[in-house]
Amino acid sequence: MHQDVEKILVSEREISKLIKRIAGQINKDLKSEPLLVIIILKGSTPFAMDLIKNLDMPVEIDFMQVSSYGKSTASNGFINLKKDIEQDITGKNVLIVEDIIDSGHTLFKIKTLFESRNAKSVRICTLLDKPSRRVVDVKVDYVGKEIPDEFVVGYGLDYDEKYRNLSYVGVLKKEIYT
Repeated sequence: MHQDVEKILVSEREISKLIKRIAGQINKDLKSEPLLVIIILKGSTPFAMDLIKNLDMPVEIDFMQVSSYGKSTASNGFINLKKDIEQDITGKNVLIVEDIIDSGHTLFKIKTLFESRNAKSVRICTLLDKPSRRVVDVKVDYVGKEIPDEFVVGYGLDYDEKYRNLSYVGVLKKEIYT
């Protein structure tokens, strides 16, 4: 599996530092107000679980699953809602936790949906951001690290459901997906 990775982009140690920094910002912004963390399945699960361990306020979690990649390496712009959240978010502070943002289509649609459901606030948090790929202008409140336009796997990120269990984020060799 490691032999399929061209280079390590974000080490396990750096991921830990990024999470602590993001959690610190969230703690400062929300003080001790309760927070509903919406984990976007499947890729953001490791990041979200490590993040909530560092939050100081009461935290509830829920899950949403959307798809815009399929077996491709790029978002197709069409968002397929596979699993919606179960909780009523009316009047709640909501934090959407995503593993990576590139085009912005998915997060823009999810944020708009949650705002229409009368959440008190809707914030977006991502471990990785590819601003060079942005097609839709979506405000991202908490960003771990901006990365170049390379196809990455590890720490929850996958290619065709593989590589999620790597403890780091690495660039997948092109011959694997072309």
